[in-house]
Amino acid sequence: MKPITCVFFGKSGSGKGTQAMLLMKTFERIDPKNKAIYVETGQKFRNFVESNSSYMAQKIMKVMTAGKFLPPFIPIWMWTQFFVDEIKTGAEHMVFDGVCRQPEEGPILDSALQFLDRGKPYVILLDIHHRVVTERLLKRGRFDDKPDKIAERLRAFETGAMPSVNHFKKSPFVTFVHVNGDQTIEKVHEDILKVLGISGRL
Repeated sequence: MKPITCVFFGKSGSGKGTQAMLLMKTFERIDPKNKAIYVETGQKFRNFVESNSSYMAQKIMKVMTAGKFLPPFIPIWMWTQFFVDEIKTGAEHMVFDGVCRQPEEGPILDSALQFLDRGKPYVILLDIHHRVVTERLLKRGRFDDKPDKIAERLRAFETGAMPSVNHFKKSPFVTFVHVNGDQTIEKVHEDILKVLGISGRL
């Protein structure tokens, strides 16, 4: 099976993490011979600061604790190192979740995927209204799922991630697709598999 690269974008509460994990499981099921790599920088940062007492780790922890964005070179360094460590043959499938949260990251990820000969990656934006994700997050009830914090995260997506989304929309090196995120989890997953051309293999 030809390796597939999929980059998910979506507001907080859009379900992109859920869809990324479902896609990982699909790859593992239909193509067990080739590894599927999950790239999610948030957990990588948490693991880094928990297992490292360096000056850099302390600086990263301070910014994360304050709820602020890290300077772009840090997430870029993080996923670049991940490529070095995890890509062994080039035949791996790759699923990106929660990357490019700042404008500078999108063009650099685009160039990295070109360098890695990833063909024409799929960039999927889960479309969903602010009102719907706000309702979802309030029902989830996590400690930081308060109306003001949710509104802040939605504003951060518009100012931070959307410039990268707009870059990929114009890039000739990717296949950019809108998927309706205001559906059942199963229907969204089904639509994604159709986009990737693998729905008939299940």
